[in-house]
Amino acid sequence: MWKKIKRIFLWLFILQFVYILLCKWINPPITITQGVNVVKGYGLKRDNISYNAMGSQIGLAVMAAEDQLFPDHNGFDVKAIKKAQKYNEKNPTRVRGASTISQQTAKNVFLWQGGGYFRKGLEVYFTFMIELLWSKERILQTYLNVAEMGPGIFGVQAASKKYFSKDARNLTRMEAAQIAACLPNPKKFTVKPQSRYVAYRSARILKQMNNLASDPDIKALLNVK
Repeated sequence: MWKKIKRIFLWLFILQFVYILLCKWINPPITITQGVNVVKGYGLKRDNISYNAMGSQIGLAVMAAEDQLFPDHNGFDVKAIKKAQKYNEKNPTRVRGASTISQQTAKNVFLWQGGGYFRKGLEVYFTFMIELLWSKERILQTYLNVAEMGPGIFGVQAASKKYFSKDARNLTRMEAAQIAACLPNPKKFTVKPQSRYVAYRSARILKQMNNLASDPDIKALLNVK
C-alpha cells in the first residue's frame, strides 16, 4: 500500500514537472480560474499572443502597478512581504498582499484563487520553479495572457479588444494603466464602465510608469531602446 502511494506521488511530481517545463514554450490550455468562470456563467474570452505582440505599455503598466522590482528579484519581494505582514498585524480587517508577478503567474497557471496556507505553500513551490526554468520574458508574457482583466476576460489582447477595440501593441500608456488598475479584483473594479477605483488607481499607476520608463532593467525586459 505504501509503495503504491509513493509511486502515485512520484508520478504526480513527474507530471507536474513536465507540465511546468512544457509551459515554458506552450500556453496553458486552460486554467482552474478560467474553468471556474465558465461554470459560473461568465464565459471565457481570451486570445493568447506573443511577447512582442503585447507591446511595451502593458508590461510597463503591470510592473508599475504590481511589481516594480520584477526584473531584479528571484520571484519574491522580501521587503514587500515584511511590510505587508506588519500592515496586516495592525489592520486585520484590511489584508494587504505582497505577491510578485511571478507569484501571481504561478497561482493563475497552476493553482486556484483564494488564500489558505496550503495553496500559499504550493504557490511558493511553483514560483520557485518558474523562476528557475522560465525567463522573465516568459513569466511576464504568460501572466499577461492568463490574468483575468474583466468578467470572463483573460489576457491583455482580449481586454484591449473589449475595452478599446484595438490590439494590445497599440495601447496608449493611459489605456494600459486602466487595464492594470483592475487587476486586484477585475469583476468589481471595471474598466468599462470605469469604476471610481480604476479612475483613481490608473492615475497613480501612470505616474509610476513615467518614473519607471527610464529604468535600464525594465527597458531591457520590455525591449525598449
